[in-house]
Amino acid sequence: GARRLSSPIAEQRFREIVPPLLDDAYSLAKWLSQSPTDAEDIVQDAALRALQALSTVSVDRPKPWFLAIVRNAAMTFMARNRRKTVAYAGDLSDLDALDLRQGDDAAPNPEQELIAHEDGERLRQAIAGLPPPFLETLVMRDINGLSYREIAEATDTPVGTVMSRLARARAMLAKTLRAEA
Repeated sequence: GARRLSSPIAEQRFREIVPPLLDDAYSLAKWLSQSPTDAEDIVQDAALRALQALSTVSVDRPKPWFLAIVRNAAMTFMARNRRKTVAYAGDLSDLDALDLRQGDDAAPNPEQELIAHEDGERLRQAIAGLPPPFLETLVMRDINGLSYREIAEATDTPVGTVMSRLARARAMLAKTLRAEA
C-alpha cells in the first residue's frame, strides 16, 4: 500500500492545531498573495506541510508556528506563480480586525487614529501597497493578533526588527492615507 505521510499522532495534533487557525491562515495568505484563489492553494499546501511536520515535532505555540508555515508556503507559491499585475488585495472584512494594538495599551498615536477612522477600500489599497516585510508584519499583528514575540518567531526576525517594521508600516500607511486625503 501507499506509504502514509503522517502518523495517527500527527493527525491528532493536526486536528487540535490547524482547524482553529484556518481563518487567520487564510487572511495572511490572502494579503500576501493578493488573491483569494491563490490563498486557498497556499493554505492547503501549508496544511499538508503542517501535517507532515507534526509527525516529528510537538508545538508549544501553534499560532506563530502554523502562520510561519503559511508564510513560507506563500513565498514558495509566489516565487513559482508570480503574475505581473496585482489588482486585488486582502479583504475588507479582514480590516474589521484591525484594532491597531499599540505597545500594548499606550494612548493611540495620530497615525493609529488616522488608520482607525479610514474608509475600508482606501485602507485596503494602502495596506496592499506596503512592501512585503511591512505588509506581513502589520497583518500578523493587527489582523492575526500575534504578539511581537510570536511575529518574530513566525518570520524568523529579531523582536526589535518586528517592532520597527510595525512602526514603519503604520507610518507608511498614514503617509499614504494623508497624501490621498
